[in-house]
Amino acid sequence: MASTMLARAILLALAAAPVVASAGTLDYTVYAGLEHSNNVALSSDRPLSENVLTPGATFQFLQQGSTLQANIAGTFEYRRYLENRFDSQTQTQLAGQLNWTIVPDRFDLAVEDYAGVQPVDQLASDSPDNQQQTNVLVIGPTWRMRFGGAARGQLELRYIDSYASKVDDFDSRRGLVAYRLYRDLSPTDQISANVEYQHVDFNNQPSSANYDREEAFVRYTSTLAHFDADVVLGGTRMEWNTGGSSSAPLARLRIGWQPTPRNAFTLAGAYQYADAAQDIIAAPGTTGAGGLGDAADRVESLDPFANTGGLGRGAASGISVGSAVIGSQVYKERRLEASWNWRSERINLTVSPAFNTLRYRDDHTFDQTARGVSVGLGYRIRPTLTLSGFGTFEKLRYDTLDRRDTTVRLGLDLSQQWNRHWSWHASVARERRTSDAVGQSYRETQFFVGVVYRR
Repeated sequence: MASTMLARAILLALAAAPVVASAGTLDYTVYAGLEHSNNVALSSDRPLSENVLTPGATFQFLQQGSTLQANIAGTFEYRRYLENRFDSQTQTQLAGQLNWTIVPDRFDLAVEDYAGVQPVDQLASDSPDNQQQTNVLVIGPTWRMRFGGAARGQLELRYIDSYASKVDDFDSRRGLVAYRLYRDLSPTDQISANVEYQHVDFNNQPSSANYDREEAFVRYTSTLAHFDADVVLGGTRMEWNTGGSSSAPLARLRIGWQPTPRNAFTLAGAYQYADAAQDIIAAPGTTGAGGLGDAADRVESLDPFANTGGLGRGAASGISVGSAVIGSQVYKERRLEASWNWRSERINLTVSPAFNTLRYRDDHTFDQTARGVSVGLGYRIRPTLTLSGFGTFEKLRYDTLDRRDTTVRLGLDLSQQWNRHWSWHASVARERRTSDAVGQSYRETQFFVGVVYRR
């Protein structure tokens, strides 16, 4: 909890002074709803019905000034279980990135904070008592250097603190030093050479779990009117306090293409050594500690019900439970995600397949292969009335455990915009999991009604 409180305090302190002189843009929503589940604990043989009151708020703050650049987006939600089958929960999802320019073109102070809800035990269902709050804070100075008109250098020092409310193995302190050399190839294209060194020290693990991470990679970015690319190629070497070491290639990719005003494609992937904290900071398709990315994309949308069709299980919750294995283990990750979106005046269609594998270095219990696809279809019945349907399919295999989970989720959402500020939602969702593991198959139906006020 201390890490989360520290992160919030730093974010507020940095934002307060510069924003007084040059205010940014703040958008927010406030919502409240009532959710009913016929199997809130996701039990295979003892379903419990529950009604949940879910007030919450979302926000996004944007600032692109000469002194402060900020992109902060978040959701805060209180979940009150009216039948008292579970304790009430306050959950936070946040992606915040700030850059404070102290000396122009010379010295900056960067702060990032990523908060979310993750499972305590990934092998169990996402019931309310199998959820925990996680937080990763990144803070440190940046020194900038110029070498002519097209080339420049950048030296970064970062302190990284990771915290989980229930799994102590995740808590760590990290020191990162990085040097980056940039060159502009054109007004839209840039290439950089990067070297990074990171020392990882876990708070509640034996010293043998601590390690050093060294990376060297080349990064190419291109931003055109209808095409953008972010490609990273290099290598990683990791050395543990016990003397063991591992090396592997490093590759990250994100490509976006909009061939017509109605069509948009994205492709993102990664091949790398990672751990849970690193994946929370820099999932494929997002910007990590080296830049100011789009924090709004990390929390889905200002619409608290926009992720109804996502892989999260909440039928209406603005916060979905992630899928990270929260702990200290290092794993080799292979991940590929794609998305196609087509929209017209009345129809909005999105298809998103995904594939990933995790191979752990030490304990292979969580070695896994996952394949899935999600489909969302929205139809505007009238200018203010929209009917949306979604379906998700995921097949997850734990190789060492010889376990297979297949999860299918279907649902409908009807929403109406009363006026510029007010709207309502009514949703129903049905989820079914079939598992080889005893007690992990379940069925659940959720209903939700709620109202939203948007600034």
